[in-house]
Amino acid sequence: MPLRDAARAACVSRTFLCFWRCYPKLTFTKKTLGLKRNGRKRADITRDFTSIVDSILKNHSANTYCNANYINSWLQIAITPGIEEVSLLLPSYYNFPCSLLFDGRTNSIRVLYLTDCAFRPMVSTDCLRSLTKLDLCEVRITGDELGCLLSSSFALERLGLRYCNELICLKIPFYLGRLSFLMVFECQMLQIIESKAPNLFTFRFSGDPVQLSLGDLSHLKLLNVGFSSKISSCTYAVTKLPSIVPHLKTLIVSSFSERGSNPIVGNKFIHLKYLEINLGPSCGAFSPDYDYFCLVSFLDVSPVLETFIVHQGAMKHYSIFTSSLCMRNMPEHKHDMLKNVMIIGFCSAKSMVELTCHILENVSSLEYLTVDTVYDEEDDDRIGRCSVRKTGRCGPVTRHMILEAHKALEAIRRYLAKFLPRLSSMFGNLAAGAILL
Repeated sequence: MPLRDAARAACVSRTFLCFWRCYPKLTFTKKTLGLKRNGRKRADITRDFTSIVDSILKNHSANTYCNANYINSWLQIAITPGIEEVSLLLPSYYNFPCSLLFDGRTNSIRVLYLTDCAFRPMVSTDCLRSLTKLDLCEVRITGDELGCLLSSSFALERLGLRYCNELICLKIPFYLGRLSFLMVFECQMLQIIESKAPNLFTFRFSGDPVQLSLGDLSHLKLLNVGFSSKISSCTYAVTKLPSIVPHLKTLIVSSFSERGSNPIVGNKFIHLKYLEINLGPSCGAFSPDYDYFCLVSFLDVSPVLETFIVHQGAMKHYSIFTSSLCMRNMPEHKHDMLKNVMIIGFCSAKSMVELTCHILENVSSLEYLTVDTVYDEEDDDRIGRCSVRKTGRCGPVTRHMILEAHKALEAIRRYLAKFLPRLSSMFGNLAAGAILL
């Protein structure tokens, strides 16, 4: 029911009024309040908006989402003892009144989400003891101020920091013993991440390279990392991460630029079972001669790897039909545990065909191989099928995509089809579905 109609119903129904006062989410905009310009002055609309919201909040006891001016008095009304969730989208010039959280009446808050404001806690206080989830997006806060905020948040389980560009040094203290999820996304000034949280299970990072000091991360099992185009994410992951996070079981790497090939590797991911690599072009950062075959290095350093997924995002490349037919092979590189391989956005690049052939020749444990010529430029829906898109809409298929799909299909016929007899003996009755085109 629209907010305007709900308010009218509350005036004539005592039962609905009770429900209305406890409704968990309200969104206040000029549209939901029915405030149209129709020749009225902006000052009159602003005055009416403030008056209506003030009246609603004085008679309402649930959590509130606000996006307007004059919010100090509204927050005084909305943030009360017993409140469990605070979610605020604020004006960029707004300085959040930290005293609201530090006066002892907010120890019931379990979820705090702030967007687009300044947050300046100056001293450590005994507050937010029940906080389990903290999400800050475009919030102006320094590392020391964040430390003050977290100083008594012993119940914190999830911490998300996005576009917090005043952070330079992020320190996660050891007393956050329940913290299992950490996300740091595009904090442009960040230089150091130091974590002493003993039970961190999932770490997601995106942005420029930073100095990582992660202590004993024996519990870290999932790492999702993607650097800007300033660094080759795949090269960094295969050469550096095995010594930093040796206990990983799941690794997701997103790369927008790869400048090297055949990296020299040392340590191994001795527990890694799931590996996903997302390769996407950024301002031409990927060279047309990028060597997909170098991804074999990941297989070499992951002796117990079971699932290997590669997403290729429509990068320019030199087709195998215009390259030398001399195919590389490494018969001494055996991968005995790999069961499931998916290549999404399979193309006719010679090095990608070489990578696929290498897997077919040297993986005796393979159960499923999917090579799909369709790619998707959307971040969340990587396979361009209407049925899997969250929006329910099909993405545009360009002429270039269609032509490349035909080339990729021809490459499959010429270079992969020869493995079908061996696949038949390997998979038995599953041979017909072993390669999904």
